[in-house]
Amino acid sequence: MIFHIDMDAFFASVEQRDRPELRGRCVIVGGNVSRGVVCAASYEARKFGIRSAMPIFQARRLCPDAVYLPPRMQRYRAVSRRIMELLKAFSPLVEPVSIDEAFLDASGCRRCFGPEEEMARRLKATIGAETGLTCSVGGAPVKFLAKIASDMDKPDGLHLIYGHEVEAFIATLPVRKVPGVGSKMAARLSGFGIETLGDVRRLASEALVRRLGKFGHRLLKLARGIDDSPVSPHGIAKSVSSENTLSRDTRDVAVLCRHLLHQAGDVTRELRKKGVRAKTVFIKLKHTDFRVFTRQARLQRSTQSAERIYATARELLLSCPLSMDVRLVGVGATGLEGASVPVQMEMFADPEGDEGRWEKLAHTLDRIDAKFGRGSVKKACLMNNEAE
Repeated sequence: MIFHIDMDAFFASVEQRDRPELRGRCVIVGGNVSRGVVCAASYEARKFGIRSAMPIFQARRLCPDAVYLPPRMQRYRAVSRRIMELLKAFSPLVEPVSIDEAFLDASGCRRCFGPEEEMARRLKATIGAETGLTCSVGGAPVKFLAKIASDMDKPDGLHLIYGHEVEAFIATLPVRKVPGVGSKMAARLSGFGIETLGDVRRLASEALVRRLGKFGHRLLKLARGIDDSPVSPHGIAKSVSSENTLSRDTRDVAVLCRHLLHQAGDVTRELRKKGVRAKTVFIKLKHTDFRVFTRQARLQRSTQSAERIYATARELLLSCPLSMDVRLVGVGATGLEGASVPVQMEMFADPEGDEGRWEKLAHTLDRIDAKFGRGSVKKACLMNNEAE
């Protein structure tokens, strides 16, 4: 049995717990109180149709009397770390998926915690008692079904799918609930006559693979209840990113570059904290009409250097035709690998400077920040500008 633990309206719930006067009220946490998007909405706010990633201005129209708060990421990360510690007391196999969800392999834990349902209830009670927060738990023999199960009885839910129930459950499971199937893919599958995973089993496998390629293979396996992905407690994060909704829409490259420089520092700080290097850099732009544009570039060698990531992000930005103003800009890194993996040395001197020296400097700045507080030392070009 694999559990998927999903905290209920995590950011908003932390705010309601820390400020008792907010309990029972509509609470919306957003990246920018006037122009950002909804990061989290309490269940009271969701009754008005407010959902994550909705523009704040739309949320205000739906619920003008809600309490709108900026996110406190350091606080949420601290609570998340405590939750992960509590999960590890139940099983050594805990795989954090994001700040507010994780997989836990409950195999072999019966002698310590009883049957699976009893263990899940004890787990929920422990999190509630230690953090004052609720979570929803789904359980199944495979990860993708556990994740689906955790969403079935939210909030504060518990839904387990046992081995003998898997086939019947899959037969009627809408494909839109399968992780990785978005609205466009669901519409495409509907065009093939596929509405449930059970329908996938009735379609010729060769036809499905021919139409969907690699994803067709995965869909066929899931339709048979097969998911080989294990719970990996030491897995490397897939990507790290930082983005900001601008206080004013702009296509001024100098302004956008200042944001990229600030964000590159945030991204590499997180890379160093995770002990990984990045092989690919990407940027994200959201235009005034809310269309999202992304572009990426692969580096010659993996890096933790903010200077290298910023230089690459700047080149990507300059290659983008800015046909209209931008309201959000972000930079990220993917293709992550452990920092202990050997890095190919340059045969000739790097014309842009010694990247190794920049990385040593970054580690020194990390220690200064740890001692004197975040932002104790910063680049002069980031002083007193909106990228702060």
